[in-house]
Parts: sequence; structure tokens; C-alpha cells
Amino acid sequence: MPRYMIEREFSQGLQVSMDEIGAKACLAIVQSNLAEQVTWLHSYVSADKRKTFCVYEGPSPEAIRRAASRCKLPVGQITEVSTLDPYFYK
Repeated sequence: MPRYMIEREFSQGLQVSMDEIGAKACLAIVQSNLAEQVTWLHSYVSADKRKTFCVYEGPSPEAIRRAASRCKLPVGQITEVSTLDPYFYK
């Protein structure tokens, strides 16, 4: 399955509480994404919480956009990526 980096902008900052309510919100996204065969792997959040860089697997950029729309999440740039780490060369 292709892997993508999705840039998202949140003008008011990303508001996800670090409690059961936040956990349920994240799991709801995971469940909703299944309809498009999209898997949220993890996200990086900027210090000001206005930008996220999310790593997803899915069949296409269009499927990523449909999944985001279903969850009412913004989508900026979508870039297909692969993994490179410093331990690959050992």
C-alpha cells in the first residue's frame, strides 16, 4: 500500500485533549478511514499546533482526501513518501 505525508493547517490550532475524549476522537478517525481503506499511522504536530504532518497508508491521494472529508479534516499537500532511516546502511 502506498504511504503518504499529508500537511494540514489548523488556523486556531489543533485541539485534541490528552484524555479519554481525545482518545475516542482519534479512534473515531481510524474507524471512519476504514471505509476508504486508509490507515493513519502517526502525525507530527508543530510547536504552535497550527500545522500537522500526518503519515497515512492508502490506495491513492483521492482516497486520502475522501477519508479526510468524511472526518472534516483539512488537507493541504499530499506527497507520496517512502521510509529512509540511518540504520538501513548497516
